[in-house]
Amino acid sequence: MRANERLAIIGKQVILVPYEKAHVPRYHEWMRSPFLQEMTGSEPLSIDEEYAMQQSWRKDDDKCTFIVLAKEPLDSSESSDIYDNSRMIGDVNFYLNNTENQHEAELEVMIAEQKSTGKGIGTEVLKLMMEYAVNDIKVTDFVARIKDTNASSIHIFEKKLGFEESERSPVFKEVTLRRKVDNTLRAAINQWTAYATRVEYKI
Repeated sequence: MRANERLAIIGKQVILVPYEKAHVPRYHEWMRSPFLQEMTGSEPLSIDEEYAMQQSWRKDDDKCTFIVLAKEPLDSSESSDIYDNSRMIGDVNFYLNNTENQHEAELEVMIAEQKSTGKGIGTEVLKLMMEYAVNDIKVTDFVARIKDTNASSIHIFEKKLGFEESERSPVFKEVTLRRKVDNTLRAAINQWTAYATRVEYKI
């Protein structure tokens, strides 16, 4: 999505940046993991296919993605550059793929680096993404489809973000959760992300 190609969102633990070509090699390495493939419902791609996918995320108006960078260096040897690719820990995205409701966004988040899990990072990333989706893209409804074995993600959406289960598919082993953007959610999002700042992303 070109709308976010020059935007970086700075949170407490993370920085969200547009998905660039320079991010593809590490992302490709992540997605060779059978566990991440299972949790994200993804098929392994070649590196060339991954570069093509990155371009699709950049150009298509119905897809939005940010790469998640750790705000602080992951170890002392890393660069002080806040946009250094060595700080990559995951990604967050949404699709506008409901032909009956063009303002419904399907949310996904992946924290791929094991050392960055269990710290509330996934929750913060989703809150920042929801704020962007509601205020910039005018999203009116959120949906998440999560593998039924992914208890931690289901917990985040239900307990931290107030989503409710609307469907469970034994065939796809998937849980569907939804939340409508009403005044209560708008107020919560504004409170959740009041500390966040936006800057122009320059590569």
